[in-house]
Amino acid sequence: MEFTNQLKNQHLLWRAGFGPMAEDLTALTASSQKSFTNALWKASARSVEPIMVADNVLKGLAMGVGEITQRKDLSPEEKRRIRQQSQQDLKSLNLAWLGEMVNTDAQLREKMALFWHGHFASRNLNIYYQQLLLDTIRQGALGNFGDLLRGVSKSAAMINFLNNNQNRKDHPNENFAREVMELFTIGRGNYTEHDVKESARAFTGWGATLSGEFQFRKGQHDDGQKTVLGKTGNLDGDAVLDILLEQRQTALFITRKLWRYLVNDEVDEARVEWLAGRFYQSNYDIKGLLLDIFDGGWFYDSRNIGSRIKSPVDLLVGIRRLLPMKIANEQVQLLIQRLLGQLLFYPPNVAGWPGGASWIDSSSLMFRLRLPELIYASGEFQQQPKDDDDQMMGMKDRPMGEAQNAAGVSGNTSSGDDQPEGGDRSSRRFGGGKFGKGRGAEAGAQMIRAEIDWAPYLKRFDGVSREQLPAAVGATVLQTASGIGADMLKKYTDNDSREGFIKTATIRLMSTPEYQLC
Repeated sequence: MEFTNQLKNQHLLWRAGFGPMAEDLTALTASSQKSFTNALWKASARSVEPIMVADNVLKGLAMGVGEITQRKDLSPEEKRRIRQQSQQDLKSLNLAWLGEMVNTDAQLREKMALFWHGHFASRNLNIYYQQLLLDTIRQGALGNFGDLLRGVSKSAAMINFLNNNQNRKDHPNENFAREVMELFTIGRGNYTEHDVKESARAFTGWGATLSGEFQFRKGQHDDGQKTVLGKTGNLDGDAVLDILLEQRQTALFITRKLWRYLVNDEVDEARVEWLAGRFYQSNYDIKGLLLDIFDGGWFYDSRNIGSRIKSPVDLLVGIRRLLPMKIANEQVQLLIQRLLGQLLFYPPNVAGWPGGASWIDSSSLMFRLRLPELIYASGEFQQQPKDDDDQMMGMKDRPMGEAQNAAGVSGNTSSGDDQPEGGDRSSRRFGGGKFGKGRGAEAGAQMIRAEIDWAPYLKRFDGVSREQLPAAVGATVLQTASGIGADMLKKYTDNDSREGFIKTATIRLMSTPEYQLC
């Protein structure tokens, strides 16, 4: 099957970023994939500004949230305030990074940072540890994997999450060593329990200060002989990481995982073997691996285009890039992430988000299909996320309003009069649902108060005849060759004006199962 140049460019922008920005649309038809690739590299090569949101008062305490109860000099009220501030700052960090994904030209860096965020998954309520880990990941997202592995392994967030602060001479804790092998490098089945035990001994003494700095505690380190993956010596943590990087299996493990993230959930083992070999020979140059992927003609094969289910972050960020908007109640995006199953900084476990078909179940699919309409019309929704007390930050058993506030939303978000307009003919029925302006949320209901700036998107269709508009809109919104029939679009769209048709057709297409694919 032959795909258009536009579809190939959109494919690149979805896989190496979060989809095309409205301003990019006019360049999609004529520009080459190589020019877009070069632009992605150039923008992502610029220096990385850290995302810092934490309150300076909390920072001055220089302590971990998990250790608050051990501080005898703090009153119960002070401890509660610190926890609340850290929780609020984590929500702010989430939204700040999400905004960076939407607006930055450095799409490739942030897309890869999201990959590493799932690969080096960490749950930690300490805002400083999370900020530092995010900065490490964003700084190293396109650099050398060995450097990134070492930086993450020495981060306070990971050391505390995997209990290595409790890993001491004569009392080894195996959590950190096991996950470094199983999830970060060579993968399950490529090491023994003996390797884990010996590695745990090597990592003894690796810790972090309460202010988040790596600290080697020599007195807690086991300096005896150890054997890991056939290598014997007085090994420390750095030596174990070197041994793991010497294994070709590490290159294969990372490459296979990246293939699923960037190319296809179905792995072409022959190509992965070739890519992994070059990755290993380059001493783990991430940029070189990505160039091998994006420059391969097979990357644009029909079996790879439109073959992946968008992650919740891909979906939300992609909509916001294609349709620039202001969201008055920004924190509602935290609830959207939870409902769709991917809340930044709260992976389900140390293995991260599994991705693929796991993104979709009956509940999340229905909400995915409603989301564009809710954004367009400032609609209400009543869905509640599945219980997860880690994500509710200890508030699961509290009254609904208080618990919703902890999760980043409030129970009654608006009162109709201050809602932005949802677009032309907002009362028109559309695909079985009303494009209605919010009139005030019911108790417990939520509302997305968004105002879309349609001008840059509509510009893409200047000069397109009315007869060709259905095909042009479909080719811009969907990553599938089949598209949606023009008759179906006309049935559920505003046909009274050209602009009204483009807007409602776009929202209609975004509300289809096909839009879930990229």
